[in-house]
Amino acid sequence: MTWLQNILFALIQGVSELFPVSSVAHGVLTPYFLGWDLSPQFLKEHFLPYVVMLHLGTCVALLLYFFEDWKRMIVSLFARDRRRELLLVVLGTVPPAVLGFVFEKKLRAIFSSPTSAAIFLVVNGLLLIGGERLRKRGTKSIEDLSFGQAVVVGIFQSLALVPGFSRSGASMVGGFLCGLSHEEAVRYAMLLATPVILGATVLEAPRLMAADLHELFMQSLVGGVVAGVAAFVSVWLMIRWFKRHEVNAMWPFSLYCLCVGSLVLMKQVL
Repeated sequence: MTWLQNILFALIQGVSELFPVSSVAHGVLTPYFLGWDLSPQFLKEHFLPYVVMLHLGTCVALLLYFFEDWKRMIVSLFARDRRRELLLVVLGTVPPAVLGFVFEKKLRAIFSSPTSAAIFLVVNGLLLIGGERLRKRGTKSIEDLSFGQAVVVGIFQSLALVPGFSRSGASMVGGFLCGLSHEEAVRYAMLLATPVILGATVLEAPRLMAADLHELFMQSLVGGVVAGVAAFVSVWLMIRWFKRHEVNAMWPFSLYCLCVGSLVLMKQVL
């Protein structure tokens, strides 16, 4: 991977990781769509650890943006009557963590082709439309959720194990169906994403450092910074967007997924 490809890929990953458009699908489709000739060895041995290092930048951006939320939850460890939000985040994180540990590599090996990524990106677009249309006019905050509803949102987040489904998008749809407002659904999705991304980084980053590939490691560090800046701007924009649009806020993201997925499928047919 060249440095230019690295910067472009990091920008796309930083934006698509938090917007509900599936960063994994974009990770599969970007090299395909732009005609990058990446070596089979890189794709087989180093691509996943490289992407995880980019996710570390996203994780840092989320921790910085939601610093007050995380500080409040950490402080709540010492105040028994204020632990509910932290418990809801923990419960929402359990399903993707468990299912990811068991199935992630198998699912990504099976469904990581451009064709399957494009198909599931279209399905993701339909999921966003469906979640928007089926939701009630939610007014709940995160702390109003039951523990069972937190697990339900976590199960929705687990859809992102299949390339094409968006982690944030699936979590938000789950939040909508459980009665969260648009703004609170976005905030909950971002809080749930942070430990999942951090956990994946802890598992995969040592593989990249152990590969003894100095240039790739440096590229991943620079890419992580670029992805982090893009992610910070993206979450700021998304919070503002969902705060101002309590109706049909998902439609632009849904149409994007439908269009991109359909274009890739048409390109393969033609």
